[in-house]
Amino acid sequence: MSETMIQTLITTVVTLIGTFGGILTAQKLSNYRIQELEKKVDKHNNVIEKTYGLEKDIQDMRKDLDKVDAEHQRTKEKVLDMDKRVTILEKERG
Repeated sequence: MSETMIQTLITTVVTLIGTFGGILTAQKLSNYRIQELEKKVDKHNNVIEKTYGLEKDIQDMRKDLDKVDAEHQRTKEKVLDMDKRVTILEKERG
C-alpha cells in the first residue's frame, strides 16, 4: 500500500468516527430535549386537570350558594310575615 492510500484510509476512518460521534451526541441531545418537553407537557396537563377540578368545585359552590340564598329569602319572608302578625296582635290587644 502506498503512503497516500494509508493516509486516505486513516482520514476516512477518523472522519467516520467523528461523524458517528456527532450523530450519537446529537441523538442524545434530542432525546434529552424530548424528555424535558414531555415533563413540561405533563406539568401542563396536570394544571389543566386541576383547573377543570377547580371549575367544577366553583360550579358546585355556586349551586350551593343559590340554595342558601333561596333559603335565606324564604326565612326573611317568614320573619316579615311573623312581624306583621305580631303587629296585628299588638293592635288587637292594644
